Amino acid sequence: MVDDCEERIAAESLAQGNILLDGQPVPRKESFRYLGSILQSNGGIEEDILHRTQSGWGKWRMDSGVLCDRKVPLKLKGKSYKYAIRHAMLYGAECWEINSRDTLRLKSIEMQMLRWACGHTRHDRIMNEYVRKKLMVAPIKEVLAHHRLRWFGHLQRRPPDAPV
Repeated sequence: MVDDCEERIAAESLAQGNILLDGQPVPRKESFRYLGSILQSNGGIEEDILHRTQSGWGKWRMDSGVLCDRKVPLKLKGKSYKYAIRHAMLYGAECWEINSRDTLRLKSIEMQMLRWACGHTRHDRIMNEYVRKKLMVAPIKEVLAHHRLRWFGHLQRRPPDAPV
């Protein structure tokens, strides 16, 4: 009798599209983490961008002694940002299907960090290009394009018999 009940539950779960593990249905999730990235069931990247920006702010807090010190040269601050914080923020970005809203979100967070490193606020009304020039940092949109092109070149160079 118990086996019939378990079989009926299993059949209903499979009919609903659920996956069974040891006879128990595995609950559906809207998003999950895989290899450091967050995958969403709707194909979006909003949660991954949120996670990456939080990771960037975490790196910022770790490096804030250098980035917020007025005695440290701006060139060193820019290098610290490019090689530590930006890499944390853009991990896995070559695979993102990014739209203008996501790019704008990343740009605004980056500019918050860069202005803070320079000792400026938005109320100082200093143009973004000037801040980037002082720190010698390229716009994040260009960096994202560079990442995607580098990944595309990697895919083009792979052998034809390589798995997809």
